[in-house]
Amino acid sequence: MHFNHIRAALGAGAFALALALPVAAQAATAPAAVTGGAANVAQQTARLTGAVNPNGDATTFQFQYGATSAYGSVTPEQTLSGTAKKTVTADIGGLAPATVYHYRLIARNGKGLTKGADRAFKTQAQPLGVTFAATPNPVPFGATTTLGGQLTGTGNGGREVVLQSNPFPYTQGFKPLGNKLVTDAAGNFSFGLMAIPLNTQYRVALPDKPSVVSPIVVVSVSVLVSTRLGTRTIHKGHKLTFSGALRPAIDGTPIAIQKRRNGRWVTVGGTAARHNSSASSIYSKKITIRTGGVYRVYAGAADGRFVPNTGSEVTIHTK
Repeated sequence: MHFNHIRAALGAGAFALALALPVAAQAATAPAAVTGGAANVAQQTARLTGAVNPNGDATTFQFQYGATSAYGSVTPEQTLSGTAKKTVTADIGGLAPATVYHYRLIARNGKGLTKGADRAFKTQAQPLGVTFAATPNPVPFGATTTLGGQLTGTGNGGREVVLQSNPFPYTQGFKPLGNKLVTDAAGNFSFGLMAIPLNTQYRVALPDKPSVVSPIVVVSVSVLVSTRLGTRTIHKGHKLTFSGALRPAIDGTPIAIQKRRNGRWVTVGGTAARHNSSASSIYSKKITIRTGGVYRVYAGAADGRFVPNTGSEVTIHTK
C-alpha cells in the first residue's frame, strides 16, 4: 500500500514537470506536410497550396513541381515555427499551356524531412490566334510579296489555314485565294504571292474554326515612276525638262518635281500625268534650274488603287 502511494506521487510529479517544460521541448519532432490543391490555375501560372505543422522546431518548406513526378523545379524556401498546422502557398509561373504538372509539398526541420503526397493539375489551354504580316509592304507595281505568320495557341501545329483577299475598293468582301496550307509544328505558315495588281486587304482564317481569323493586313502597291533628263549639267537659270512614265496607267495623277533643301523635299514645279497606253501614263515638265542639287519626281496616286511613290533621285550640276 505504501508502494502505491509512492508511485502515485512520482506520477503526479512527472506530470507536473511535463507541464512546466517549454512546449518546444515537449513536441520537437519532424514536421507534418500535407500537399493541398492547386488554385488560380491559368495558362502559364498557378498557386500551390498545402499545410505544414512545424511540430515545435523551426521548419523550412517548399513545393517541388514539374511535368513528371520527378519534378525538377522548386519554389523558394519559406520558414515556419510553432506547434500548430498552418496553411501555406506558393505561386509558380513560366508553365506551358494545356500541360499536366505534378507537385508536392516538402518540409524540413532539425528532426527530419517530410514529403507530402504527389498531386497534379493541368494548365488551361491557350486560345488560338494568328499573327500575320506582308514582306515587303508596300510593294512596287509588278513586284511580289510574301504573306506569312504564325498560328499561336494550343493545337497550333498541323492546322489548315486559308488566305483571303478583298481588293480595293474593299466592297467585295473577303474571298479565299489559292490553296489551303498546313502549319508546321510551331504553327508557322507562309503564302508566296505573285504580283499584286492594286491595294488589297488580306487575312488568314481557319477553315475548321471560322471564328479564328488574323488581323487584316493591307498590302499597298506603289506606282512605278521613271525619270528622264536631257542633261544633268545645265547653265544656271536655264530650263530643264523632266519627263517619264507611270506604271500602271493612272491618267491625271499629280506629278511634283521636288528639290532637296536643308534635308527636306520642296516642290519646285508640277503637272499631271496624261494618257499614253493601257499600260502607262506619261508626264513632262520644264523647270528653271537656278541652283544644282538633288531632285526627284513624286507621283501622288490619289485615287485609292495605289499609293504614292517617287522616281530615282538625280543630281543636277549648274555652270
